[in-house]
Amino acid sequence: MEVIITGGTGLIGRALSMALVTRGDKVVVLSRDPEGARNMPPGVRISQWDGRSAAGWTHLVNNADAIINLAGENIAAGQWTAERKRRISESRLNAGKAVMEAIAAVEQKPRVLIQASAVGYYGHRDTEVATEETRPGDNFLAQVVIAWEASTEPVERLGVRRVIIRTGIVLSQDGGALPRMLLPFRFFMGGPLGSGKQLMPWIHIADEVGAILFLLNRDDAVGPFNLTAPGLVTNAEFNRVLGRVIKRPTFMAVPAFALKFVLGEMAQIVLEGQRAIPKRLLELGYAFEFPALEGALRNILRC
Repeated sequence: MEVIITGGTGLIGRALSMALVTRGDKVVVLSRDPEGARNMPPGVRISQWDGRSAAGWTHLVNNADAIINLAGENIAAGQWTAERKRRISESRLNAGKAVMEAIAAVEQKPRVLIQASAVGYYGHRDTEVATEETRPGDNFLAQVVIAWEASTEPVERLGVRRVIIRTGIVLSQDGGALPRMLLPFRFFMGGPLGSGKQLMPWIHIADEVGAILFLLNRDDAVGPFNLTAPGLVTNAEFNRVLGRVIKRPTFMAVPAFALKFVLGEMAQIVLEGQRAIPKRLLELGYAFEFPALEGALRNILRC
């Protein structure tokens, strides 16, 4: 299989590229800075793109079996100023526009497009169970994700199977949220954030990659799928388990007002949660390698 990945130099993209190359697939990662993309697995080809158009890479789509669109600016890279919010939104919409432009321009379409998304689609839902049929939320993140998903919807009218992956918090030692979560524990200052009652829909990086490969290969996989582990926990439970795994106390709660003061509107990432469950993924038969949090953390942290 020949696979094109946009946003492939990030945490998920690197792990996914490694898995694809290992199983014998040809992988092209599109990057705005090919010279800077030096941490990619051997065998991955890096190709230039501008993140907003099909210029310079349309020819690659003629040979591609699949496109995996992961591109989008990191939502947790800084406070949500008006400019940052604009970049967060536009980076995703521009990438979707570029993918659509490239697919529409070629005669031989890829068989499948996997479109990145997030459980932020559901807004703040700590009590109501969020399955793939649940209505979207109305906060900033939800609005971004709704538009992100919609950016590649027209590909379905071109006969291309489209899968939407609504991902939770991806746990890995190589990046993402977990290294930041570990930092206060190293100084014996770990504990819940805010009330600690907010849900944390998480997934081990191995299952994130495993689920994407599973959906990539299943011709009957169409539409949205929640990529979250079945073992859903609250923020307080997550911190208790993490503390137990690395043998650190978990008594230093961080009040919500302090997080809002430091992070502003971005505090909703850690203070609001979703009871998102992987209903459709389980129904289709995916078997999680790490369904429970403690096993996942022990595997990642080698504890």
